[in-house]
Amino acid sequence: MQSTAPARFTLDPAFAVGDVDARLFGSFVEHLGRCVYTGIYEPGHPAADEAGLRTDVLDLIRELGVTALRYPGGNFVSGYKWEDGTGPAGERPRRLDLAWRSTETNRFGLSEYIDFVRKVGGEPMMALNLGTRGVAEALELQEYANHPSGTALSDRRVGHGDKEPYGIRLWCLGNEMDGPWQTGHKTAEEYGRLAAETARAMRQIDPDVELVACGSSNQGMATFAAWEATVLQHSYELVDYISLHAYYEERDGDRDSFLASAVDMESFIENVVATCDHVGARLKSKKKINLSFDEWNVWYQARFHAAEPPNWEEAPRLLEDNYSVTDAVVFGSLLIALLRHADRVNVACLAQLVNVIAPIMTEPGGPAWRQTTFFPFAQASAYGRGRVLQVAVDSPAHETARYGEVPLLHATAVRNEETGAVTVFAVNRDQHRPLPLEVALHGMAPARVVEHSVLADADPEARNTLTDPERVTPHPGEGTALADGVLTATLEPMSWNVIRLG
Repeated sequence: MQSTAPARFTLDPAFAVGDVDARLFGSFVEHLGRCVYTGIYEPGHPAADEAGLRTDVLDLIRELGVTALRYPGGNFVSGYKWEDGTGPAGERPRRLDLAWRSTETNRFGLSEYIDFVRKVGGEPMMALNLGTRGVAEALELQEYANHPSGTALSDRRVGHGDKEPYGIRLWCLGNEMDGPWQTGHKTAEEYGRLAAETARAMRQIDPDVELVACGSSNQGMATFAAWEATVLQHSYELVDYISLHAYYEERDGDRDSFLASAVDMESFIENVVATCDHVGARLKSKKKINLSFDEWNVWYQARFHAAEPPNWEEAPRLLEDNYSVTDAVVFGSLLIALLRHADRVNVACLAQLVNVIAPIMTEPGGPAWRQTTFFPFAQASAYGRGRVLQVAVDSPAHETARYGEVPLLHATAVRNEETGAVTVFAVNRDQHRPLPLEVALHGMAPARVVEHSVLADADPEARNTLTDPERVTPHPGEGTALADGVLTATLEPMSWNVIRLG
């Protein structure tokens, strides 16, 4: 198997993108399918703790390295009454969930979510219902959750057994309000005014909250960019972030374009940054709006839309994509795209965390296991903390149907400023040939290659399943060396690579 010409880039700590916000490694728990029920929460399971949380799943989430945890939606939130998830679990109302045609029992609610977040060492990221509700309900939830005591709502929380405030700092002002599928869908003018008024009121309770305004549901929306511009015209000085959502899937057997999905993600990020900065310039503001990429993943939406819709079941099996090695390589490339824009993407949430297009799968009453996508996320979270260095690749390229000519190498690098350790994250997009890599290291002197981890397989469709949960795991790369300030390696065909220098 003949390799292509080498791909090259240079690393120098004097040329950096920015520092990684730990919340770049966030995830998303929505009341959708089995994400909550029989996912993270299953009273009666052999591994359940006293609160009904599956400890086997909690262990995997800690291993995954998740930080911020967005909740409770997603489309679900636009019909959600937060009060339904408070008080004694046995007395909570059952409701129809219009978003996913399911019946919601509300046995898992606000207190259970906060308990879950604390047990995995994460940070809460609460989404507000601005679809069927508004400013008053947002303020009531904020008071219930965060005020110490001495008011009707804070004392209600105390009476429900949670004496200490939840301390929720990060709030999403609705979800995908540009989408006609969203309950309570609004125009940009309608939503922009509502987001601004909600933000203004919430800051009267706490000036230091961090607020995320809804951006476009994806770059392909007819209103993309115009939506962001209008929403921010109303809310620029009142919010901190604007959201981005993007999902990718292989279409019509076009694997080369699928492997290049991060080209679209990077374009999306850069276009939203340009729109934000344009509005800031028009408003003559010195403030920068940063980005919350709070839904991203590989998701085979075509399969979901072709399936029979659920008929008001409790926790139906929905969106349970089983990910291949190919999917994991694309997934890793999406992580690289986020890191390459760490100066403006401060928050990102993998959608979702368990069972629903997720890195972790479970069986009711049975085991939990890692999907192929688990490994790139866990490695990026573990070794992608620090300062992202600029990476300008000189790489062989190939033609794709969807994105034109695309470099075969997609890469970034993160330096730990305290230890000097450097981690290179790299994807070889070539399906069939290895890719030689040469990295020149300037202004730093790591002593050795600590590890070269590779996720690849001779079978591009290999995946982990209930019956074979460890079919795919990372393996060591061969021949990787560091000499005279130059790192050399060979990237296997269609592979995700983590090269750690110490």
